[in-house]
Amino acid sequence: MLFGSISYLNLLPFQVFLKQHISHNATKMALNHRRDVPSQINKALKRRAIHAAFISSVESRKYRCTDLGIIAHKKVYSVLLLEGKNESDPASATSNLLAKVLNLQGKVLIGDAALKHYLQGKEGIDLAEAWYEKTGLPFVFARLCYNKHGNSIEKLAFAFAQTKTKIPQYILKREAKKRDISPKELSWYLEHIYYKMDWKAKKSLKKFLKM
Repeated sequence: MLFGSISYLNLLPFQVFLKQHISHNATKMALNHRRDVPSQINKALKRRAIHAAFISSVESRKYRCTDLGIIAHKKVYSVLLLEGKNESDPASATSNLLAKVLNLQGKVLIGDAALKHYLQGKEGIDLAEAWYEKTGLPFVFARLCYNKHGNSIEKLAFAFAQTKTKIPQYILKREAKKRDISPKELSWYLEHIYYKMDWKAKKSLKKFLKM
C-alpha cells in the first residue's frame, strides 16, 4: 500500500500513530510513505501513484473517504492571508479557494511557514477564523481518502479516531528543531487541530463545497 502524507506538522500525530500501531513486519513492509505538499499529494492520488492520503478537502468529493480529516475550530494558525497583492500558495488547493470564497484579498501562506510567521508575531488573517466568523463552523482542510485498499484504510482511520496519540519527547524535539520552533510551541499548535469528522465538520465541508 502506498500512503501519501502531507509534509506538515498538522499530520504529525497520525504519522506517529502509524509508527506505533503498525508493528507487524509484513504490514510495515507493505505500507510505504510518500511525503509532499498538499497540491502534489492530490495529483499523486489522482494518477494512482499512491493509494491513500489526506488530500485537500476541495478534491475529496472525487474519492471514497474515511471520517478522518484535518480540522480546525476557529483559529488554525497555519493557514494565513498576508497583506499585499493576490497570490496563491502553490502548495495549496483548498486554502487558495477558501480565500476566494471568503472574498479576501492578499497572499495565501500555508503550512509550517505560516505557523512560523504567526509565532514570530507577524500580521495575517487566519482563514479558519475568517470562515468561522462567516459560518459559525469549523473548517475542514483535508480528508483521508483512498482509491484502493479501502478496508485497510477504513480500519486504520477507525483505530486512529479511537486512540489518543502521545508524541514522544524525542520526536517533538526533532520536529521542532527542523522548523526552528520550540517543542512547547509545536505541542500548543497541535492542540488546535482535530481529526474526527463530526456532524459540524461534515456540515461545514458540504457548505464549502457548495459555495
